[in-house]
Amino acid sequence: MDIEKVYNEYFSVVYRYILSISKDPLTAEEISQETFFKAMKKIDGFRGEASLKVWLCQIAKNTYYNYLKARGRQTELPDKYEESSASLEEEYFIGVDAKRVHQILHCMKEPYKEVFSLRTFGELSFSDIGELFGKTDSWARVTYHRARLMIKEEMNDGDNM
Repeated sequence: MDIEKVYNEYFSVVYRYILSISKDPLTAEEISQETFFKAMKKIDGFRGEASLKVWLCQIAKNTYYNYLKARGRQTELPDKYEESSASLEEEYFIGVDAKRVHQILHCMKEPYKEVFSLRTFGELSFSDIGELFGKTDSWARVTYHRARLMIKEEMNDGDNM
């Protein structure tokens, strides 16, 4: 397998994924580079049980958690918005309430926080998210929608204060 081709095709996916959970472009860059270094060493062990993208994201996720542990930061390893005129994602990308969404997301429990981040900021499919967690795409879809409802409820509670 041509690692340069893999790197060119998947670097942005891995970078966006790590950026979505780290919220730090420099960390995302560092972890992404480390991910491809590890993948290059382990490419012969890739059995194809998951897609290459999912395999790389799993390496990236583990690398990120090890990075946090090495720096002494606590991590929670994962074990899970009636529609308005604009979806929550659209509001985020145009900057409306983006800070509030991040505040709510920061306090949200796993796996809801990570599933929402992977879908919204990492732009992963439900199928890919399900594979990352060893679950089905239906599980990922339900978890994501529950996270959206939690965020909407929190945003509505904040409006009533």
